[in-house]
Amino acid sequence: MEQRTNLTGLDLRAEIDRLRKERNAVILAHYYQKPEIQDIADFVGDSLDLSRKAQATDADVIAFCGVRFMAETAKILSPEKIVVLPDMNAGCSLEDSCPPEQFAAFRAQHPDAIALTYINCSAAVKALSDVIVTSSSAEKILSQIPKDQKIIFGPDRNLGGYLARKTGRDLILWPGVCIVHEAFSETELLKLKAQHPGAPVAAHPECPAVILDHADYVGSTSGILKYAQEFQGDTLIVATEPHIIHQMEKALPNKHFIGAPGADGNCNCNICPYMALNTMEKLYVALRDLEPRIEMEEDLRLKAKKSLDAMLAMASGTVGMGDLGPAKVTGD
Repeated sequence: MEQRTNLTGLDLRAEIDRLRKERNAVILAHYYQKPEIQDIADFVGDSLDLSRKAQATDADVIAFCGVRFMAETAKILSPEKIVVLPDMNAGCSLEDSCPPEQFAAFRAQHPDAIALTYINCSAAVKALSDVIVTSSSAEKILSQIPKDQKIIFGPDRNLGGYLARKTGRDLILWPGVCIVHEAFSETELLKLKAQHPGAPVAAHPECPAVILDHADYVGSTSGILKYAQEFQGDTLIVATEPHIIHQMEKALPNKHFIGAPGADGNCNCNICPYMALNTMEKLYVALRDLEPRIEMEEDLRLKAKKSLDAMLAMASGTVGMGDLGPAKVTGD
């Protein structure tokens, strides 16, 4: 253990670069990672887009700086590659909210329904699903399913509710939420809007409806970044995990980006505690030791891949595009 943790005096950036070359590794970082991790990554982006980019490389190792379900998705798509996650405790509240045995029982209660499942779930839940969706592909996939087909949507009730209101579809919702997006406060957001009159709000659809009701743009992380480049004005309020603002500030230094506040009036509660578990030190150790490693039984991988393949067949062009739209949705 001492060998793993005593990293005093190491130039971590230089050592990570050295190991990246020695291991023939590709480093992936989600937009919610700390800035220093984003800056050292080969690719920064949405979870599925990152896995597909890694799949297209000739790397032997994928170091996924994100959370566990993202690294599992990389393994599903690249079974021949070693996939490491800097901290195996980097989970997801949405994944935790949807244990596979409970999801299987829920499906059994609705035998006539198909399961459209948000990608923020375990490989085991993906294997129990018919089609995986991302925040940018869900609407396009819904539009291809007959109106009379019953649909289970999980694990995010906020994204499912948003889609139901926008499309008019009656979805059977699993009751999970993202603890990060659930923490945004409508009262504090209204105060912030009053302080910055005219500043638009860009929100992720994992936010509750009371937040989305005040949004000028609703979309995935990639979509929010695109909106940041295109909106008229110099100030944008951002209602998603605040580390995405690092990419905005790098690309648009002349604009001002403000993280939407939580109930205490600041953004600290909206930093994802799971994403924060990954550090430069842990990334170095993961590349050095090739641990902790994502392992998966082939039968499970193939079942999970089937639902991912269904999504790509129906909406491959949406991956990484964030095309939920600028359309504003109101409702309960």
